[in-house]
Amino acid sequence: MPEATYPPLDVLKPVADGVWIVDSGPLGALGIPLPVRMTVIRLHDGGIWLHSPTRYDARLHRDIAALGPIRHMVAPNVAHWTFLKDWQAHCPEALVWAAPNLRQRRQVRRSGLRLDRVLDDAAPPEWAADLRQAVVPGGLSFREVAFFHGESRTLILTDLVLNLEPAKMPVLLRPFLRLARMTPPHGQPPPYLRLVIRLRRRAAAQAAARLVALDPERVIFAHGQWFARDGAARLRHALRWLGAFA
Repeated sequence: MPEATYPPLDVLKPVADGVWIVDSGPLGALGIPLPVRMTVIRLHDGGIWLHSPTRYDARLHRDIAALGPIRHMVAPNVAHWTFLKDWQAHCPEALVWAAPNLRQRRQVRRSGLRLDRVLDDAAPPEWAADLRQAVVPGGLSFREVAFFHGESRTLILTDLVLNLEPAKMPVLLRPFLRLARMTPPHGQPPPYLRLVIRLRRRAAAQAAARLVALDPERVIFAHGQWFARDGAARLRHALRWLGAFA
């Protein structure tokens, strides 16, 4: 079985000044061994902002806390929230920010996860000096909140781009992943998610165009090989299925 993830796992990896990633996984979603990734930002006030926290690890917690106090933890869409409860138990003072509609999900209500604030298109005062944000809508209550760290020109997504390297995937899955354009150079989300987002295609395409217009140097996302350079061009290519750039 090839290694689906990006070792070393559950450790901080610097990306730019004030920006780190944490690779983890694999997850078993969709019958695919998915690598998963958290993004860590140090805000100007010294506080730490966690995007889509991965599985809790005590050593990782200590390493992050050494950067500054963990003040914000973000569930950026309706799928990326399951590890938050463990982090919340160890960081009870941190605010948990949720994508629109996450609070209404039955699984979330049953989990006991405390959701403190709901995200929208406007960055809250807590991080408006560091990050811009935009909600990308879809049907069936899907929403994903994208973030742009202006100082490093880093765009932070979750599932809007998925870029699985075939060599890291089981051999029998590779033809399907290529056919579904979930591999380089396409980097498209799974077909079912594309269908869901197309239910709000016009609004989603407008949001996608705004993200490309930010001209990111790099694009980080939750699953697969992220875009370390040529971010705007590669993002435009990955989101062309929305018809935003005709």
